[in-house]
Amino acid sequence: AGRLQAIAALEIIDLGCGTGSNLRATAPLLGPRQSWTLVDHDPRLLAAARERLTVWADRAEPREDGLDLKKGDREIAVRFRQADLVQDLDGALGEAPTLVTASALFDLCSTEFIQRFATAVARRRAIFYTVLTYDGVQTWTPAHAADAAMLAAFIAHQKTDKGFGISAGPEAPAAIKAAFEAEGYCVREADTPWRLDEADKSLIADLAQGFANAVAETGRVEDRLIGDWLRVTRTAAVVGHTDTLALPP
Repeated sequence: AGRLQAIAALEIIDLGCGTGSNLRATAPLLGPRQSWTLVDHDPRLLAAARERLTVWADRAEPREDGLDLKKGDREIAVRFRQADLVQDLDGALGEAPTLVTASALFDLCSTEFIQRFATAVARRRAIFYTVLTYDGVQTWTPAHAADAAMLAAFIAHQKTDKGFGISAGPEAPAAIKAAFEAEGYCVREADTPWRLDEADKSLIADLAQGFANAVAETGRVEDRLIGDWLRVTRTAAVVGHTDTLALPP
């Protein structure tokens, strides 16, 4: 936010935007005039983002290609763009973004894609900020004897091709850092784990089920053991993530 303070009109590209949560979290920290392009491959998510942002804003005026939002003293123009980042990365990034951002995306990408992406961002001399890149830390309370085997299988599942080549998985934060430093960027990182407790019981249960489903697809853990693992009622969980800020020289 400090780096962007002097720029009157911000041009921001949000990749893999989902339902627009990154805009909702970040826009209140930035300047009074912002232009966001929300990019996703799934048109259903773009439609959901439009709905969520309309409810979130103090005022929302629809346009053919997006929304004009008013939130507090901020005016936010939003465009929605359906794009395949592998096939048309340059088109998704546009010509001259001030900031390129993403959430929970790069652990699904290959190291090669991350390098290509960093080069494309550096050509535009844009700031890069990404949040919630999975770092491989995962703990459950109470513990179970199969936790380590389940985690190893989950990471193996993550390191398959999600459409960007063989995924970097928990090695993605290091790959992002190396790729942007190779372009001369100054890179800062922070640990940002999810810490879930008794108040998050429903979310913990959903998280455990999704985790177990991924493990089952690998065939690395017996179904009997997965079922036994799922029968535990968990009261807490930690899922590790890294946030990365990369500033151009």
